Amino acid sequence: MINILLAGVGGQGTVLAAKVLAKAAQSKGWQVRTAETIGMAQRGGSVTSHVRMGSDGEAVQAPLVTKGTADVVIAFEPGEAARALLYLAPEGVLVTATSAIQPVTAALAGAPYNGEAVVSALQQSVAGSTVRFVPVDDQALVAAAGNRKALNMMLLAVAVAQNRIPLTIDELKAAVAACVKPQFVTMNLKAIDEAVASA
Repeated sequence: MINILLAGVGGQGTVLAAKVLAKAAQSKGWQVRTAETIGMAQRGGSVTSHVRMGSDGEAVQAPLVTKGTADVVIAFEPGEAARALLYLAPEGVLVTATSAIQPVTAALAGAPYNGEAVVSALQQSVAGSTVRFVPVDDQALVAAAGNRKALNMMLLAVAVAQNRIPLTIDELKAAVAACVKPQFVTMNLKAIDEAVASA
């Protein structure tokens, strides 16, 4: 069983990323269950997607990843990585974008939070543990790919490249082609290639 938690904010493509992972797993004949907790996503709030894959042929009885059991947490923003950390298994992999997206409350308060400080705190919190921490310079990846909308697929590619999710990059690409609107497939495949090259 592989448990994956994706955490981001509204508009980052968390739900689509979960759909792509599920499609890639289904193409291998695995049973998959997914769920989303969306809340105030349309207003920039947290979005969490759960993906559970029966990678050894087992049945997946429930869609939600429980605390302390996620093999991989993919965070699209450092604050969301901090929020999702308690879901990570003791030997899990934490992949997170390093650029902060300011919540409305921080913008209204005039005191933006510092993404670098959150990344540093995450690094310190997993130091000395068996967790693998993979910070991703998302600004560099976006510059290389040419479109921020493809960040979700780039983070998936980085996560798959960690060899904790038993999928290949080719299987990921095939799932993208099946799930993404045709006019955006080429852009997303290019973004995956850029992410793999940088990993």
